[in-house]
Amino acid sequence: MKLLALETSAKAASCAVLENGQVLAAAWQATGLTHSRTLLPMAEDMLKNSGLDLRDMDALAVAAGPGSFTGLRIGIAAVKGLAWAAEKPCVPVSTLEAMAWPLAHLEGIVTCAMDARRHQIYNAVFLAEGGTLTRLREDRAVSLEDAAADLAGMDGPMYIVGDGAQLCFDFLTGRGVECRYAPVHLRLQSAVGVGLAACRRWPENAVSAQELVPVYLRLSQAERERLAREHL
Repeated sequence: MKLLALETSAKAASCAVLENGQVLAAAWQATGLTHSRTLLPMAEDMLKNSGLDLRDMDALAVAAGPGSFTGLRIGIAAVKGLAWAAEKPCVPVSTLEAMAWPLAHLEGIVTCAMDARRHQIYNAVFLAEGGTLTRLREDRAVSLEDAAADLAGMDGPMYIVGDGAQLCFDFLTGRGVECRYAPVHLRLQSAVGVGLAACRRWPENAVSAQELVPVYLRLSQAERERLAREHL
């Protein structure tokens, strides 16, 4: 089973091809250029250099959220367009779960953290053990204070992963919660993690291109401002 995975939930954009859970090719870029400029050319070059074609894929996977509203829309739109044209199914996966899978070889607690602004993080928690993950907390938008209070009661070594790792690490250690950074080469979101998560969701979680939607966890700033005006 081959799948093309895309990740655009934060600053970095990446793509990967996996076959039966093994990585065949990957490309990653965090240069500050918009994902709308870099994602599809990067995926096209990766496939071409690997001697692969979209028609070789059994499915397309994408980080469906949470994450940057604009970034998620770009990734979802790209996968919907590619899957629709090629008549391929899609596998949406949690951005936070995808961040955890590259750390499944460790033993301990994997705390996934994305900076959600407003003194919040997008967060999920997993137990890594024997190369597998067990989910301990569902995806959530949570204040740093509430996250620290929750995580303080967990036993075992704790690894922080994600673009919000430094924010989370600084806050947790300031509250006396022992933790450490994930290895630097595994710290940020990547399409490899998306692919690893999708392989474990195939084929049960496959959806059509029409059914593929982003998962934001909370309203956008524009939507919050609109609701505030309506309640004046």
